[in-house]
Amino acid sequence: MDAAQEVTLFVPGTLRTFCEGKAQLTLTVTGLPNLLMQLERHYPALHSNVCDETGRVRPHLNVFVNADNVRDRQGLATAVASGDVITILPAVSGG
Repeated sequence: MDAAQEVTLFVPGTLRTFCEGKAQLTLTVTGLPNLLMQLERHYPALHSNVCDETGRVRPHLNVFVNADNVRDRQGLATAVASGDVITILPAVSGG
């Protein structure tokens, strides 16, 4: 099992109503899947807006570990370290 790491999760404004209006959460996690499990336990409405019914991150959201989009790395298996900043961002498109 991976060692627990303290990370900061930044929540976009559109999702803050689902976590008591907080812009950031400090969590101690063993990885990104564990972070999502903690969201499900402590902020179920936030979790259901971030993840679909299978537990996967919704396709219109991007998850970053520091400056790296996890889709360009190892997905939810992307390693996290103490002090990392995890950011959830809605995809932006224009026309």
